[in-house]
Amino acid sequence: MNARRPGYPPPRRGPGARRRGIGCLIPVAVLVLIVVVALLLWYLLAGRLRQPGPTPPGPGRPTSQPATCPDVQLLSIPGTWESRSDDDPRNPAANPLALLLNVTKPVRDQFPQSRVDVYTVPYVAQFSNPVAVPPDGQQSYNNSRSEGAQRAQDELVQMNRTCPLTSYVIVGFSQGAVIAGDLAASIGADRGPVPADLVRGVMLIADGRRTAGPGQATEVGATPPGVGAEVALKGLNVPGITMTGPRAGFGAIADRTFTVCAPGDLICAAPQQALTPLNLIPSVLTLARANGNPVHAMYNTFVVDDKGTTTTQWTTLWAEGLINDAPHPAHS
Repeated sequence: MNARRPGYPPPRRGPGARRRGIGCLIPVAVLVLIVVVALLLWYLLAGRLRQPGPTPPGPGRPTSQPATCPDVQLLSIPGTWESRSDDDPRNPAANPLALLLNVTKPVRDQFPQSRVDVYTVPYVAQFSNPVAVPPDGQQSYNNSRSEGAQRAQDELVQMNRTCPLTSYVIVGFSQGAVIAGDLAASIGADRGPVPADLVRGVMLIADGRRTAGPGQATEVGATPPGVGAEVALKGLNVPGITMTGPRAGFGAIADRTFTVCAPGDLICAAPQQALTPLNLIPSVLTLARANGNPVHAMYNTFVVDDKGTTTTQWTTLWAEGLINDAPHPAHS
């Protein structure tokens, strides 16, 4: 009989049985290790968000600047898929349909180079979908935003060092609006690359960190419900995508900072219930698709006042007015 008789001790398991038990755990441990290594590589390759640090104040301001210096610099930061790292900043051609070309071209045509230098920040301007299978071949949002922020800051630092009396107009769209807004916030808090009094104005179109409140940007046109996608997704951190939440405000330049957001654009007007860190995968997919949403692509025709003025027309007229009224520094 196979049954053990009552009173008899249980059969002893020999060393072979223990070895077989340990042997079964080895494949599991190897699988866990592979998964952990894959996740670490995923995060490392996708990149972390790198924000430029504070810029120390320069020497005292002189009474004149070199003759080659422009009176004003218009710094334009394009949106996702509208730039390229090797694009020409003064003759951008990465995307002929880039939204802000509808602003920078008329401004360049309106003024001589001695009056305004139009500089379009060249950066990778991509947004990889981290759950795409197979991978979509795009740079991550973190890498793209980090490059754009550093290049924008570097340009302002260099211009201010060479031309300390030049003043600035800053515009950004979509991912570029996030970068421009962060740059403006650091300037307004006296931690930026140029003094706040040299900034004539800032325009943020479809800002992913848009929010209302004291010290925030003034809304131009409609004020849709919702907040920027980065505000709705505050705390989300997946490979290549770090959502940084709302800004503290624009400090000393809040009165000169404006924003436009079209109703239905999830980049700048995301309902809280649509994008949440707890609803991870659907939120990431929605965010990735939002850049290609038809509403997000229509700011060249989105009307912001009762005169029929579109977003890009309003921004162009606003920028031209600021440049016309800007000081004429002495040149040496």
